[in-house]
Amino acid sequence: MPLDAAKLQEMALAYVARFATSAAKCDDYLRRKLRERGWAGETPPDTRAVAARLVEAGYIDDEAYARAKSGSLLRRGYGEARVGQALGAAGIAAETRAAVRAKPPVTRAAALHMAQKRKIGPFGAALPDRALRQKQIAALLRAGHPLDSARELVNSPTIAAAEDWAAAAGDDE
Repeated sequence: MPLDAAKLQEMALAYVARFATSAAKCDDYLRRKLRERGWAGETPPDTRAVAARLVEAGYIDDEAYARAKSGSLLRRGYGEARVGQALGAAGIAAETRAAVRAKPPVTRAAALHMAQKRKIGPFGAALPDRALRQKQIAALLRAGHPLDSARELVNSPTIAAAEDWAAAAGDDE
């Protein structure tokens, strides 16, 4: 059944009511629905304008979405690079991504959490050999952590040393 303006607006409202989203993700959703169902009128509507009206009404807040998404990913142990990629994929502007960027204490805590979760470095059963250390560093890099943080965690001799490193977040990152 082809969409009309009222149904498109209704779908947009239902989408933002159900999911935390950005304006770009809402626009993508509406364009996908138009492709799937078609349009009843002659010229298809401007889906960006529909999303912009939802932003103006306060139903969509890109900065609040970016803060929530960033916090969620950091709590799961992902690094700043991975958070930036996720926010970029959600259509969050570079200025907004910079505004919600995490501070070093938070990013170090995320790296420590990832090391604990994946049993990296001192959290593993045994001290890693060279090949395993390289795999562990690669895993932390894929998770979005900087190389120096990955090396620090993998080379930590004890859990206490890794926790001390995470607690001593300096200005070097």
